[in-house]
Amino acid sequence: MRKRRTAPQSKADYVYGVLLDDIRNARIPGGSPLRAAPVAARLGVSITPVREALRRLEKDRLISYESHHGATVIDLSDEALVEYYDVRAVVEGLGARLAAARITAEELAGLRAVHASMVEDIVAGRRERLGELSRGLHLAITDIGGPAFLGEQARAIRNSYPVPQDASLWLDDNHVQRHIVDAHAEILDAIGAGDGESAERVMTEHIRLSAAYRVGERTALIRHPD
Repeated sequence: MRKRRTAPQSKADYVYGVLLDDIRNARIPGGSPLRAAPVAARLGVSITPVREALRRLEKDRLISYESHHGATVIDLSDEALVEYYDVRAVVEGLGARLAAARITAEELAGLRAVHASMVEDIVAGRRERLGELSRGLHLAITDIGGPAFLGEQARAIRNSYPVPQDASLWLDDNHVQRHIVDAHAEILDAIGAGDGESAERVMTEHIRLSAAYRVGERTALIRHPD
């Protein structure tokens, strides 16, 4: 069978992909200015694809434009951050409840393998991919629970505000163990047991605790800046 050819990536797609990854991984944190000329120089392209990429990021609501200031990476207020996590909690909590009723043994084994990878990385002190693994676990659960609609909604919510994957909550051993690793294990046990009510409850609490942590973290930084 002849291999299907894929269209080459445009320069605008390349710039968009790089900037999106930079924002998601806090290399360009919220509140940072994003100027076309320095980006073009850094990536070795002209201004035109950079401007196109910035328009796409604005459409994604990841950057905003202000008169005389140019583009700035959006940084949510505490209230908006809590609302973002509350919406995630509802959608992903529902996904966990539905997953408990329809998950297969093979799917459950796959989820447990992701969880085991996270545990191994934590024990070994590898923090760089924990955020991405956690995101993948959550979305996989929601995909299983709602393959026709819910999984895509969960992605849309997350993509509307890409919380940095390497945010410092992954450096807090107590939070990682008690509120992430243990919560993930409890969610998977509930799903495996067909206990949708418990799976939804733990998933919802787990996500809302992350919101509380991030808001507290930002408040501490304001009070005690480095």
